[in-house]
Amino acid sequence: MSILDLWLQKGDNVVTSDSYSDFFIMTHHIRTRFAPSPTGFLHVGGLRTALYSYLFAKKRGGDFVLRIEDTDQKRLVSGAIEGLLSVLETVGLRCDEGLTLREGICEQHGDHGPYIQSERLPLYQKYANELVSRGLAYHCFCTADRLTEMREIQIAAKRAPRYDRHCLTLSQEEVEARQNSGEASVIRFRIPDDRDIEFTDLIRGTVRFHTRDMDDQVIIKSDGFPTYHLAVVVDDHLMEITHVIRGEEWLPSTPKHILIYEAFGWQATEFGHLPLLLNPDKSKLSKRQGDVAVEDYLAKGYLKEALINFVALLGWNPGKGETQEIFTLTELVEKFDLEKVNKAGAVFDIKKLDWMNAEYIKRMDIDTLFAQLREGHFFEKELIRQAPDFMQTDIFLKRVLTIEQDRLAKLSEFGEQNPFFFSQHIEYDNELLRWKDNSLDSARSALKQALTILTDADESLWNEHSQLEKILLEAAGEKRGDFLWPLRVALSGAQRSPSPFDCAWVLGKDMTLERIHMAIRKSPTE
Repeated sequence: MSILDLWLQKGDNVVTSDSYSDFFIMTHHIRTRFAPSPTGFLHVGGLRTALYSYLFAKKRGGDFVLRIEDTDQKRLVSGAIEGLLSVLETVGLRCDEGLTLREGICEQHGDHGPYIQSERLPLYQKYANELVSRGLAYHCFCTADRLTEMREIQIAAKRAPRYDRHCLTLSQEEVEARQNSGEASVIRFRIPDDRDIEFTDLIRGTVRFHTRDMDDQVIIKSDGFPTYHLAVVVDDHLMEITHVIRGEEWLPSTPKHILIYEAFGWQATEFGHLPLLLNPDKSKLSKRQGDVAVEDYLAKGYLKEALINFVALLGWNPGKGETQEIFTLTELVEKFDLEKVNKAGAVFDIKKLDWMNAEYIKRMDIDTLFAQLREGHFFEKELIRQAPDFMQTDIFLKRVLTIEQDRLAKLSEFGEQNPFFFSQHIEYDNELLRWKDNSLDSARSALKQALTILTDADESLWNEHSQLEKILLEAAGEKRGDFLWPLRVALSGAQRSPSPFDCAWVLGKDMTLERIHMAIRKSPTE
């Protein structure tokens, strides 16, 4: 008995597509999949597809399956599979079955393998031949030149280009003779004439297509590899996938897939097509207008948690009245629902990502954040490598990080806003030492006072930021600018920098006193 028959026996007074979808979920073990092609880096759009598929399955206690669609052999990139798996596991989207990485080696696990399409070729050939034997598909021997000429004629006549079924009526004997002579051929799926194809998209609602607008799609190429259309249906069916979540560019292909399901007598999956990702100018997100590879964002120091959180909100929101914007992966699983995914394109706002990443950085404990920077090799930048040895120690680096933590939008910015922390000597205009209309003599006097206080201070004071701040504020009295401005400039050499307490605590006693001495020596008396 089909799921539809079971649903109809429920006896609901009102029959809707939503009630059917809910019943489907209640009576099925949910299985979603992410099936990238190893043709390069993982696009942020691909990450969103994987994330939504993961969240949908996990919320319902289902399985998230990962397989590789590598039938387009001409576009394969060496190492791309390992790269895809590494990124997905890095951001926490580990599959329940399919492909994983173990010590850099791809491994397959699960009861529905192989999970790499190029290892499943006999299956596709078997099912394609079945369609041919039943008259639902046919061999086509048309050359590329003939197809090009055919399309040019159709376009000139202002008709939609589509295959003219030139090979549809070939007899079995003629097909075999041409194959035996070595003539190349493909297998095309025969699209039924004059049919309306209607289905309920989980995001877009009712969608309709007519077969007059569809072409007899190639399902087996001349090299024996299947096209996406046959392979995806066979794989999703045999792997018992219940819900397919993918980008809206696949929406026009869905009626073709439904017809292939129908040809085999299989129950079609549920479909949900995600909106496009857009640049701020509303053009389609592309490499030409910025980074789109997930690896690029991780390499720049965007935290995986922030990236997942940001990508989740590209088209989805938790609902009206909800103001929460920072979500853990666990919270996303709890709150995610395809019904709250928008149909309109989602703008990829890098400023929003920077804000979100900064929030995650602020909330991390300093030891975890330090480990992230170390693991990401952000301490290996030239600015730090050229600094004196004591400025490259963990103690020094952690103090700089403590001061900069609340100001970082991404980890790659570490040290860049305050390069004076990693310089043996700093240069600046002496006029910068003046506080407002004060004289340089006033600045020198304040620096000498600070030098005396800090020289006499106990060594333990330099390990206590709060105590260092306390004695300097007491020395400053009510006119803090007169005392603290020259000290901050002497320590940083910058118009804008962290407070003098922060600078002194990071630099330590010796470097702090050295920089104050230098400022006093450099500033002439008036």
